[in-house]
Amino acid sequence: MSFVDEWQEENIGERLKLLSGFPFPSDKFSSEEGFPLIRIRDIADSKIETYYLGNILPTYVIKSGDVLIGMDGDFNLTKWENQDALLNQRVLKVDVIDLNELDINFIYYWLHPYVKKVNELTAATTVKHLSIKDIRKAKAKIPKLMTQKKIGLVLSTIDRATAHTEALIEKYQQIKAGLMHDLFTRGIGADGKLRPPRDQAPELYQESAIGWIPKEWGASRLKDILKDSGGYIQTGPFGSQLHAHEYTFEGVPFVMPQNINNGKIDEADIARIVETRAQSLYRHRLKIGDIIIARRGELSRAAAIKELEQGWVCGSGCFLLRLGGSNLDARFFSLMYRHALVQRQVAGLAVGSTMPSLNNEIMGKLVFPCMSKSEQTAITDRVELAEAKITTLELELAKLRKQKSGLMHDLLTGKVPVNVDLEEVAHV
Repeated sequence: MSFVDEWQEENIGERLKLLSGFPFPSDKFSSEEGFPLIRIRDIADSKIETYYLGNILPTYVIKSGDVLIGMDGDFNLTKWENQDALLNQRVLKVDVIDLNELDINFIYYWLHPYVKKVNELTAATTVKHLSIKDIRKAKAKIPKLMTQKKIGLVLSTIDRATAHTEALIEKYQQIKAGLMHDLFTRGIGADGKLRPPRDQAPELYQESAIGWIPKEWGASRLKDILKDSGGYIQTGPFGSQLHAHEYTFEGVPFVMPQNINNGKIDEADIARIVETRAQSLYRHRLKIGDIIIARRGELSRAAAIKELEQGWVCGSGCFLLRLGGSNLDARFFSLMYRHALVQRQVAGLAVGSTMPSLNNEIMGKLVFPCMSKSEQTAITDRVELAEAKITTLELELAKLRKQKSGLMHDLLTGKVPVNVDLEEVAHV
């Protein structure tokens, strides 16, 4: 018998134990005390925001690991990952009737594409509603119990790795936020360490236009910094200088605000122009050490230009900031521009209500902290080290999600056999 022949058509829905939530009276709900209550809005992230002060019905107590489906809206399907809580109405608990026939872990993953399909086919006026009948009529070819267990274990292992990676990303993002706050308010002393906080060493600090800063620092407006360094700031070409019909799929990238994300330029969906057209816009071509900044929309977008991006063209919705001089680190200014110290000023000076925007005059008024080139570089290196760790984790997360997507299709349809040992997968 082949692997595919082992998969048999089954009435899956008839083998499931389905429990619809109880309509607990809302006049006994509390936001602070009582027994936790799961409402439909809570299941996506397993959060508890509501408590019940009435009598507890044991039948409706949900435990960590139970499979739940929201019966309204997007039909969210998840495993509960919190303390024991009551199952409120319009939330469905799914379990198997016979553990010797079905593996709940396998069923949890099998239900994802099934529920998605039901959602797509369900007619709605304002809010879609899932019926228990929709689950009861579920049919499909499924493998024997041991294969179900293997499939469930493989996919749950990826889920655990994904959750662990997501938690690490959140952790390092918090570390980075705290690090940036310290670096941009305390800086790095001659000994290569963060200066002591101001409450511990007030003699090391002075008050400035942007708040308390180390005594070795200064605080200057951008227009004064550019005047002293021989730099300048200019807007990208206006619409009359370059039209949308001139964009091509190949050629020199033309950087617009939406292409600047998290301090980097994203090439995905970037517009391009032919080389001869780029040459005619030579004043707007980017060089290593420049900073490109969005001048409309989301005004925190900024990126320092790297070697790869040299020769690209600054778009009409952006500023080209050329610092000039050798005592300024473009990476530092890009980071500082995106930091709260400068962004608070940007928010107070931006014009426009529907789409905030900036102009050269406003940009010249922005006050930046000034320090030695070596300290600028030291600060930037530490922040970029933290960012590199986050980037590595984000790439790993994307890899895990792509891997799971492929496995969901291959394993749940029997396209690929599961040649793994249960104990081996559990160990991994």
